[in-house]
Amino acid sequence: MLEIISVFFKLGCIAFGGPAAHIAMMEKEIIEKRKWMSHEDFLDLIGITNIIPGPNSTQMTMQCGYVRGGNIGLILAGVSFILPAVLITLLFAIVFVEYGSIPSIEPIFSGIKPAVIGIILMATIKLSKKGFKNTTLIISGLLVAALSIYGINEFILIIGMAVTGFIIHVLKNNKNKINSIFPALLLFAKPTTLSISSASIFWAFVKIAVILYGSGYVLIAYVDSELVERLAWLTKEELLDAIAVGQFTPGPVLTTATFIGYQLQGLSGALFASIGMFLPSFIFVAILVRIIPFIKKSKVLNYILGFINAGAVGIMIAVTLKLSYNFILEWKYCTIMILSIVVAYFFKKVSSVWIVIGGAAIGYILHILV
Repeated sequence: MLEIISVFFKLGCIAFGGPAAHIAMMEKEIIEKRKWMSHEDFLDLIGITNIIPGPNSTQMTMQCGYVRGGNIGLILAGVSFILPAVLITLLFAIVFVEYGSIPSIEPIFSGIKPAVIGIILMATIKLSKKGFKNTTLIISGLLVAALSIYGINEFILIIGMAVTGFIIHVLKNNKNKINSIFPALLLFAKPTTLSISSASIFWAFVKIAVILYGSGYVLIAYVDSELVERLAWLTKEELLDAIAVGQFTPGPVLTTATFIGYQLQGLSGALFASIGMFLPSFIFVAILVRIIPFIKKSKVLNYILGFINAGAVGIMIAVTLKLSYNFILEWKYCTIMILSIVVAYFFKKVSSVWIVIGGAAIGYILHILV
């Protein structure tokens, strides 16, 4: 158990670069160095993890912990990986809330916001290569993007894509089962607007966590839909602040929830947002490790997942366009945004951390010179 804690706490402190980088570090630490399992078993876990919602690399730590130490290992691995990022993000949140509005500090964060667009755009491009596997998925994803820009709730869109995938699969395999589908449409009921409290923050992030497919970066789209557009708890500027700060931290991108929780209600908000964001993953993985044999054989789950991923890409396209619009008309911010896109696209090995630091530096320099 101490080995599990030490391995994943270490990874939680150094794992910059997103889910792909996290999993690569796990492979080196767990397979090559410690030989906890074979490469084939590790690849099986990666593939199956993509079927459930939530942060894939974080859920991989939980599955590896389970392989090594059972149920207790699952919990220790997940907590050890998440905790460093949560604490670092919380520290940034405290500093930002206290000093972010001071003129000497504000230009730095103003430069970071447009720099994040390049990171989001590259994540969207990478996701599209995996999510747009055929013409049907491309059309479905672009339709989701258009509907999202038009103002349709992203939660409804992603659930709608799951139902669409299921309907198409049933139509292709057994037309007589179509009548069993329609009760799922009850999922589209519009949620009630909530006031800000620890409980409402917790449930808002639970709601996001249980349908978060595709990548940690998809969190941006869901938070924009739920907390900015529907509940009006955050402005788009505040959302970009949270995204930017999240890029500085190692570990899962989803610790952005910690920053947002602190923005909304201080330490209690940070605590309940973090628990709401990650608790479903522990539950999903605890169930997943017991039904892996069934999941490996299920064609329908993999088919539905394809539509969910295509919808997630569509949402990312929409949110990238909506966030970019905020900077097009201001030349300083537009310059930083274009530079971040160029660096992210042509210099793929450059860490997102350096793009954020570069945006902060350029923002501060332009503030002084202009």
